[in-house]
Amino acid sequence: MKVEQIYTGCLAHGAYYIESAGEAAIIDPLREVKPYIDMANKHGANIKYIFETHFHADFVSGHIDLAKKTGASIVYGPTEMKTGFDFVQATDGQIFKLGNIQIQLLHTPGHTMESSCYLLKNEQGKDTAIFTGDTLFIGDVGRPDLAQHVIADLTEEKLAGHLYDSLRNKIIPLADDIIVYPAHGAGSACGKNLSKETSDTLGHQKETNYALQMNLSKEAFIREVLTGLMPPPGYFPKNVLMNINGYDSIDEVMNRGARSLSVAEFETLTNEKDVLIIDTRADKLFAQGFVPGSINIGINGSFATWVGTLIPDIKQKIVLVTEVGKEQEAVIRLARVGYDQALGFLQGGFDTWKNAGMDLDQIKSISVDEFAVIKDADNTIEVLDVRKKSEHISEQIENTINIPLDYINESMHLVDKNKTYYVHCAGGYRSMVFVSILKSRGYDKLIDVEGGLSAIKASNKFKVTDYICPTSML
Repeated sequence: MKVEQIYTGCLAHGAYYIESAGEAAIIDPLREVKPYIDMANKHGANIKYIFETHFHADFVSGHIDLAKKTGASIVYGPTEMKTGFDFVQATDGQIFKLGNIQIQLLHTPGHTMESSCYLLKNEQGKDTAIFTGDTLFIGDVGRPDLAQHVIADLTEEKLAGHLYDSLRNKIIPLADDIIVYPAHGAGSACGKNLSKETSDTLGHQKETNYALQMNLSKEAFIREVLTGLMPPPGYFPKNVLMNINGYDSIDEVMNRGARSLSVAEFETLTNEKDVLIIDTRADKLFAQGFVPGSINIGINGSFATWVGTLIPDIKQKIVLVTEVGKEQEAVIRLARVGYDQALGFLQGGFDTWKNAGMDLDQIKSISVDEFAVIKDADNTIEVLDVRKKSEHISEQIENTINIPLDYINESMHLVDKNKTYYVHCAGGYRSMVFVSILKSRGYDKLIDVEGGLSAIKASNKFKVTDYICPTSML
């Protein structure tokens, strides 16, 4: 028996490869399915099942493409959803044979109504692992407020109640030595306080995870699990519908998006009013020069999540400027969250544009030392902190205005085009995204502070307080 976790850090997502006696199963595959097929081929196995824990919101699953390419059966738990593809609707407790082992579906509604976990029984029939999807994370549970955005008569309170019952009736009675394999770790928007660990024993989770404490009443659980939830990214309901209804194959998306464009072809596309330029280079490189109108979302950060958070239209036409060699990765990451309308990338990257003598734009970016001099000379300067309010524990420059990047489309009216602002986040990634978006919309007086609050604190040149600015969005 072989169990392998395939963890994708930029999405904080765990897919799983399970194999026994030449038969394999994939749990919660990502959009690009070739790695799973290659893995099975390497081990001389055939993919028999694609087990889905639920209709995912935070990414587009590869279940449809993987089934078409391998002949594997797609399996979901009990659901009333009508899908655009064939699947096996399993019943609670149903067992699937995979080589010499068994996988049992446990229906665990709460995160969504169809949410299910998969209990792995080894060759001797012993329960050895459970793949919990978004029902149970390490240190947390899945947020129960997402399905209501797709099913109108559900409420988050009803879902939270179902989740409480599922944990107590299906998960807690299992043996302590079972390994818990969740669908997500720290950084996912599918929970509040996920651990950086991506697996654990169930026994340890019973000791440390608040949601599994037996003295926690249902009312207290509902209150706890719903407290402090941030609004989900806007692309979540759209990804759910793609996972239910179907989507273009990843091959079509890659053929369309990973297309090399000359400077002339790139310029022609960018002159169309409905085409967005995304530059995926590091923030410092972007600031030094970029194609006018571009926004910067760095590939080395949570690229796909930020695209989904900041670009409201999932059908947005996109052209890319990337580092050479990163073109296909950018298209794949867009497709993972359903942004399938990439139209190509600038061949040779930004240097090609620059060397062709085309118009350039820049963003003013200053060091912390320069920022300290400016602030010492005038303590009334406008400073924008684009982190979420939840990150403001005791670390904020005094007299700072908090406008989180996450809600820039709703809060940009708080920024005065005629004023100069000094913008920072925690480390520099988000502030450059923020400044680039506003610059593309005609805000020319924003100045980025390199290194963010980390560099500001390290300089020991600023007074940092626990004061929360009353003009914060949240």
